[in-house]
Parts: sequence; structure tokens; C-alpha cells
Amino acid sequence: MKKLLLGNEAVARGLYEAGCRVASSYPGTPSTEVTECIAKYDEITSEWAPNEKVACEVAFGAAVAGARSFCAMKHVGLNVAADPLFTSSYTGVNAGLVIVVADDPGMHSSQNEQDSRHYAQASKIMMLEPSDSDECLKYSKLAFQLSERFDTPVLLRLTTRVSHSRSLAEVGERVDNGLKTYEKNAQKYVMVPANAKVKHVVVEKRILKQVEYCETEAVENGLNTVEYNDKKIGVITSGICYEYAKEALGDKASYLKLGCVYPLPEKLIKDFCNECETVYVLEELDDYIETHCRKIGVEVIGKSAFTLLGEYSQGLIRKVILGEESKSLKADVEIPQRPPVLCAGCPHRGLFYSLKKLGVTVSGDIGCYTLGASKPLGMIDTVLCMGGSVSGLHGRNLADPDKANKSVAVIGDSTFIHSGITGLIDIAYNNSNSVTIILDNSITGMTGHQQNPTTGYNIKGEPAAAVSLEKLCGAVGINNVFVVDPYDLDDCYTNIGKALSLNAPAVVISRRPCALLKTVKHNPPLKVNKDKCKSCKMCMKIGCPAISMKDGKAEIDFTQCLGCNVCSQLCKFGAIE
Repeated sequence: MKKLLLGNEAVARGLYEAGCRVASSYPGTPSTEVTECIAKYDEITSEWAPNEKVACEVAFGAAVAGARSFCAMKHVGLNVAADPLFTSSYTGVNAGLVIVVADDPGMHSSQNEQDSRHYAQASKIMMLEPSDSDECLKYSKLAFQLSERFDTPVLLRLTTRVSHSRSLAEVGERVDNGLKTYEKNAQKYVMVPANAKVKHVVVEKRILKQVEYCETEAVENGLNTVEYNDKKIGVITSGICYEYAKEALGDKASYLKLGCVYPLPEKLIKDFCNECETVYVLEELDDYIETHCRKIGVEVIGKSAFTLLGEYSQGLIRKVILGEESKSLKADVEIPQRPPVLCAGCPHRGLFYSLKKLGVTVSGDIGCYTLGASKPLGMIDTVLCMGGSVSGLHGRNLADPDKANKSVAVIGDSTFIHSGITGLIDIAYNNSNSVTIILDNSITGMTGHQQNPTTGYNIKGEPAAAVSLEKLCGAVGINNVFVVDPYDLDDCYTNIGKALSLNAPAVVISRRPCALLKTVKHNPPLKVNKDKCKSCKMCMKIGCPAISMKDGKAEIDFTQCLGCNVCSQLCKFGAIE
């Protein structure tokens, strides 16, 4: 039976059909929906982990114990999971272990463009890359088979367009392989130097067997495919670029589609190139396949004609290879720009306004609150990585202690649990004059409202243990903890000011649930009394999308306003009622 499935949804279905038993992930766009869909299958024990490293370790532990297991993350999350990833290549597995990593060419929701294929090569772990939803499902099942056959974790690489596009996929039934027997084997699983040296030899021999597989069986089972049409043009590609190439070039080119992108075959590529006059390598981001081709002595055209930046398209491929411009429909009107903005009623807005009033430098972090960098608030100075705000603030204050009373870090509750705790421990341990503000909106907001260890609910919405941020801060050595309501501007301004004046480590918890949570009950929308409005535009300084100026007077869109009353605290004339 065929179903129209999101790429991520198809991956989840494939994992389910393959008999996956344990799933542990940390949400990160564009990978999040894989685990959200997995959680709908009661046969699979699923969870949100505090971060990707923990998720990978949980999945590894389950695989060693004999259960087919899985974890998912976005590309920057793989950086966090790199430590267990590399060593699991040496230990191997017992039951299959599949690690999904979703890259984000074009940076739709990421702080960098990163090509995770390099991780497969560096860690010496097999990597598959599907191009549509049907392959997402099939490759997920195949990944478990390959994992157990070659005694290795297997990486499944997605990209934004594959993860978030829908296409038909052939759906089957679940086959549960049961729990494999665990046998104690210190030489295999205990990576002290003496054992690791022996295992490295095993890894190198494994790669040779995998290359042989990619040359023969992978072609027979359709993982690596060759399609000869017009041989004047040959295209070597993988993933979504294959779909683009087929749409752009059709029968005007021949294709070598690589479903396994590590390890890469040699003879298969050479034979294909010998059959074609001119061969192009189509791959987004880095020249990964192109470099391999040149290494084995094959001349191809790659990044010299294309780009290292962003996403490819059918139009780009057609223009470069065929020299033809693609026809496209254009709207008769100019579409206005809609930059991302904090939602109406967002609790972070009042907090950032208070920080602006205090005139502080803000070390920012990864989350929807990063939008506090946008005008008119403009209150984020730096953003590096998950948890980087806390450690970065400590470093800033070490470098320039005279300005410590005018610097803060902001970090969300989920991000704080992910990787902010260790930075706070560093601040407490070294008695740093640093103020960390935890923006506790009771959810993981930016990736679509996933639960986290502070919310009191697990991935299925069932009651769970909740981390007390106040007690946690006290436990790591922070003796000064303030809790404020970001809807109360005076409360924020006063208590953050107190924290900054202590000349000691301090934490401010800005606590108010995300305005978009279904459980949150809002006040009636506000309105502007036009007779009282003096057109001072003070209400515009918080950048609320519900407020605009019309005919020289402030106006509030009642369809957006959630009655948070932050704007009314700014109006000195009582015009907002």
C-alpha cells in the first residue's frame, strides 16, 4: 500500500517496520518530526533526551543490549554527539543502530551550513542518503540490516527538502526481530588503548568489505543505480540533487545515483565516467563526491561550475549544464518582506525590552528568543551554539571585568538543560561576576513545542519528573536566584538590576509559558483609544506584530493580540485599554 508521507514521517515508518525498539533524540529542525512520528508507535520506547550526545549514548546502549535502536538530530547536533559517534565505530554494535542526521542547506533554521558526509568519512561509519520519501522508508530498513551485517552504526543523511517534502512511499508491516542476546566481550566494547588498537584494524577491513558491497550488491538491490540515456552528459549525484537533475535534464543525461555516500565506490564511478563524454557532479554544500572522483583519477565538473553555498534547483542545473533558462511564473504584485519576529504575546518581548532599558550587552543562545536580535529590540550581541551564551558571558567578563555589571547571558529552559548547565557550573566554580537569565517558557519553542526535562511531561505527554531550575542553580553553587514575570516590566527591570549589582554569580529566571501553548489562557485583546493616543509610538518600541500605526494613530489587531498588557505599561497616556 502506498501513502503520501513526509520524508521524516517515512523514515519513522521505516524504522518501525524494521523492528526498532528504542528511540532517543533531541529536537532540531529539520530532523524533529522523525522522533515525533516514532512516538506514535507504542511498540517503540521513545524519548526526548537532554541533548544529542545523551541520545546517541542511549541508542548505543540499547543496541549493545540487543534492541534495534535509533537517534536523530540536525547537523549541528551531530557535533554534540561526535564523541560517542566516533568510538561506536570501533566498538561496533550488537543489534542495529541507525543515526539520522538532517543537514540544512540554505540555513532555513540553522546558524551554519554543515556537510555531515564528512562525519561519515571521519568516523568511518557507513552513510546512506535517500532522495524521496519512498527511499527514506526503504533506506531506514536497509540501514538496520547493514548495521548488523557490518557490525557498525549506520548514518542516514537527510536534508531539509527531503525531510519536509511529501511523496508516495510503499508502506509494509512491522517485523520484530526480538531482543538479541548480549554476550560480555570487553575486547569489543571496552575501548581502552590496547583494545582500540586492535579494533582500528577491524574498522579498516570493514570499510573494504563495504566498498565491495557498494560496487556490487548495492547496485543489485537499487541502493546505487546507473541509468544510461544520452551519454553526452553524465551526472553523478545523490539525495535531493538527483530529483532536481531528473526534472531539469530528463533523458538528455545519464545518471549515477549514489544511495550510499560513504564509503564511495571506485570501479562503479570509473565505469560510468568511461561511458559518458562529460560528467558533472551535482551535490549541495561541499565537493565531497567530486573530491573522491578526482582522488581516483576521474575528471568531472563540479564546484567550478556550481556553488558551495546554499541549495541547488532545477533552474540552476538546467542553466549550467544545458545553457537554458527555465521558464517560471511571476506574480503581478511585489510580495512584501516578512522577516521572522517574536510572536504577539511572546513572554520574551518584555524581558528584552527591560534589558534594553538597562543598556546591557547580551550573550545570546539558540532558540526563538534569538529573534530578540531584530529591531526594534536589537538586544542580542552574540550567538554561537547551544549553551554558548553562558560560557561566552563568563569569558567576556574575564576579559573585561569592569563591564561585568552591564553584561548578561540569555538562554532558554530547554537549551539550558541541553548544554547551559556546565557553563553555569563554570561560573559558580570560578566565582564569576556573571548574570545568567534563563527564559523559562515551559516548552521547547523553536522546534515546535516539544517537551523537555523542565516541563513535567515526556514525549507522549505523560507526567514525568521535572527539573526545578531554582534548585538546580542552587545545587551547582548559585546562591542568588531571582524569578521574574516578563509581562511585568517593572519586575524585570528591578530584579535584573539587583542581580547585576551583586558583583557575584546570579541567575534570573524569566518565567511565563509560551503564548502559543494550547494550555495557556489569554486575556481579551487590547484596543487603542484614538482620542487618548498622542502618536508618541512608545508602544511600537517592543516590536509586537499586533501593533501598527494607521492614520497617525496606534492600532492593535485584535486577531493577533493576546492581552499580555506589555504595551499598555509603555503608554503614558492610558490610550491602550
